[in-house]
Amino acid sequence: MFDLRLVAHAPFGGRLSVLPHPLSVEVGWPLNDVPSLKLAYTTTATGAALLDQPCEIAVEWSTDGTTWTEAPDSRFLRIKRRGDGSDPTGLAQFELPGFVWMLRKIVLYPGPAPLVDGKRAFLSATAGAILQTFIAEAKGRGAVPGLNWDFTPTADSAGQTWNKVLTIYYQPGMDALTALINLAEQGVCDFRMSSRTVQVFNADTAMNRDLASGPGPVDLRYGRDIAEAPDDGTLEDVASSVLVVGDNGLVKTFTNAAAVQPWGPWEQYVGAGGVSDEGTATLLADSALERAGAERVQRTRGVVVYGARWLPLKDYRPGDRVRAPGDGGALESLRVRQVTLARNSTGVLGGALVLHDRFLERDIRLARRTAGIVGGSTADAGSGARPAPEAPEPRTPAAPAGLIVDPQAYIDEHGLPHGQVTVTWGAVTQDVSGVALNVGGYELFMRVNEAGAPWFLVASTEADDTTATYSPLVIGESYAFKVRAVNLGKAGPFSSQVAVTIPDDTDAPPVPTAPQLSTRLGVVRVTWDGHGVGSVPMPSDFLHVRVWMQDPLAPGWSEIGVLGEAGSLLVPGLPYDADRQFRFTARDRSGNESSPSTLATIAAVQLVTGDAANESITTGALVANAVTADKLAAGAIEAEHITAGAVVADKLAAVLTLSTRVVAGSASGARVELNSTGLVAFNGSGQQTVSIAAASGAVSIVGQFASGVTGARVVVNPAGATNPEIRFIPGSGINQSRIYSDGSRFTGEATLVMESGTNQGNTAMCRLTHAAGFWQAAILNPSNGEQRGGAVSAVENQASIGWIHPTQQDQALVFAPSGTFHQGTWQYGSDSGLIMISVTVSKGASYYQVVLGYSFPTVPKIVFTAEQVNTMMLWSRTNSDAFFHDPAAGSSPPARTFHVWAWR
Repeated sequence: MFDLRLVAHAPFGGRLSVLPHPLSVEVGWPLNDVPSLKLAYTTTATGAALLDQPCEIAVEWSTDGTTWTEAPDSRFLRIKRRGDGSDPTGLAQFELPGFVWMLRKIVLYPGPAPLVDGKRAFLSATAGAILQTFIAEAKGRGAVPGLNWDFTPTADSAGQTWNKVLTIYYQPGMDALTALINLAEQGVCDFRMSSRTVQVFNADTAMNRDLASGPGPVDLRYGRDIAEAPDDGTLEDVASSVLVVGDNGLVKTFTNAAAVQPWGPWEQYVGAGGVSDEGTATLLADSALERAGAERVQRTRGVVVYGARWLPLKDYRPGDRVRAPGDGGALESLRVRQVTLARNSTGVLGGALVLHDRFLERDIRLARRTAGIVGGSTADAGSGARPAPEAPEPRTPAAPAGLIVDPQAYIDEHGLPHGQVTVTWGAVTQDVSGVALNVGGYELFMRVNEAGAPWFLVASTEADDTTATYSPLVIGESYAFKVRAVNLGKAGPFSSQVAVTIPDDTDAPPVPTAPQLSTRLGVVRVTWDGHGVGSVPMPSDFLHVRVWMQDPLAPGWSEIGVLGEAGSLLVPGLPYDADRQFRFTARDRSGNESSPSTLATIAAVQLVTGDAANESITTGALVANAVTADKLAAGAIEAEHITAGAVVADKLAAVLTLSTRVVAGSASGARVELNSTGLVAFNGSGQQTVSIAAASGAVSIVGQFASGVTGARVVVNPAGATNPEIRFIPGSGINQSRIYSDGSRFTGEATLVMESGTNQGNTAMCRLTHAAGFWQAAILNPSNGEQRGGAVSAVENQASIGWIHPTQQDQALVFAPSGTFHQGTWQYGSDSGLIMISVTVSKGASYYQVVLGYSFPTVPKIVFTAEQVNTMMLWSRTNSDAFFHDPAAGSSPPARTFHVWAWR
């Protein structure tokens, strides 16, 4: 019989004795948190004296009363007690935290390296490196002498190499338990105690055993292993629309029409500071919408310990996946989030499980991913340096350390997978000589990970922002990244490169609902309602449901067809009165496939027995005109009445004349109809979407028109497009070009726009714009639409040709009625150049600094004028800037406008 007992141990010492007579015991084992033990004991009972002093209590389990085992996380600390000296019963109550609580008594010291903004940096560190630093340094100071650990900076407690690194900053004084729980919440690791040894594992590995599948799954069943089964559900977080607000004017709304909407649409907001690319915004919005699409239910299941087949601690532990009653009582794969066992005052042992279904587990993963993108603790870096004195010559910042690139896959509005990266690095607080420095910002570069491939600037951040995101990227492609700091226009050396391969989407679609079967006249109809289990809608990248069939007497599933949406598949030619089993699996565009649905069984039924036996009525048995329209009721002959190939040319007259119409589908809903006016199609709302007129031959199509489903094709008016457009898709189906008309650019005008696809590095695209008074051909940044290359434009009174960039000096020739002028830098050969600029600057510590925007091979000659200033003098000059001094400016000089010619 399953039972628990309590064993006392000396603090960091040996075994003392069993506590044989507790009045009550309640033990809770949560996943990735601190276990708890509540204990009631009377001072007159045997062993009570052991609880008078601090000690350790081990909870052990047994099924035979002879062999006892201390399960993971089953060692507790006697540190809190409560009693009443006037109580004649001598009742004492104890609340004992799990041994991992002792990590609260380990705090982080500043360490040997300089602090960053008052915090200690862990750059490109594993969970093992971080936790070992906390514990080992504490033990070096003489703290927690009996606490052990079995992981290393390179391997987890199972001996597996750490699969995640992170750059993170901790305030001195933070305790090790807070840091450990923070790492687990970010999905970096799982943890538990084995007696007095801290064990930390890669997340969702050793502590995520799949006991729900295989030949002998742990199946917890009502009446045998499970008693009561309360569910706690909430609609508090439901939303059908999410507003994402990022940087650089990124404002985008995403909707989920399939979300639960009992009171109509609800909205949600996601602030995405530092995010300026649409792909990352899509990733954040998809995560938010998936988490907010339906009611979320936490399932609690009472545990039966007497006569049960499967027992907690013995057969399953927190973190394991088991089969247990879920929605509607059907067994499904659920994850054990907490085990609680309790013995009451009468000695009866019972307990409960807290179970998460796959939706709640996915919520946790999505929340971790979102936290990583928008910053979380990994972005809490700061600069941490005192302002350095100004100097005429900008100093070179040091190279950033701790570069980490986290790749993700996401699905765009067309159901196609793309890649996104979130990049973090350590803050730069010194120049290359080790002197304190406040940098102005950072520049992130990327290239295809091939020797000789060019590097491209893909993101720039402010000084206090050490996180950047970028998308879209090509699934399966390998990219390299590096970052550098910038100080007053002076770029420092690059960090070490980090290369990653963009992963494909690995999330399988939901398991489809069970097949709905019917049979008539020897034909089986297999119907799917278009949803996953629990009325879950299929995701945007859903491709189709595969329909499988097998003979239960000769097992072996074979695919018999697919369904791209809710509908039916007809299966003719089956033997009568012989069972056939059917099931579904769902596939997406990345090839991920769900687990099989619940199977359904049916046997085909023949028309009647005897006179109309199988194949007894043939065309030779019917006289001419024996079956005419007046002998058939309306709708009597449906599709399932006619087997494949039954109606062929020799069974029809040369001309088939229709007096009314032929309808495929619903007579009043979604259908294709052939009638006296031509060929028409209607959607489910009865709206006509296609018309081919018999009289004129005119063709009208509402919605998307495509020349193919996959491969190279043309799509007119694609689904989800903002404006009507024509899209040209190459064989890959990812990099696309398009032509569309935009009525929002100029009031009352229709602007024709042609856009190319992107280049291989996804850094450039070409847009050709035709409007009534405006024409332009320009190279753009595909992530935000900014001009960053060559451009030719013409308006009614001006034309220009040149090079345009949002953050660098433009280079262009402009032609106007008043004359021709040049904007930018003239350069001749490799040893000379000419620049003409007009710029307004404020006075620095001692000088006005004018950045020329171009670095000359040698120090240039300079001529200048400054508006309303007669005392201004040129003080010094370098290859790329000039410093001016005004002796009469006073202590609070105004900003000055300089007109500068420089040449060499």
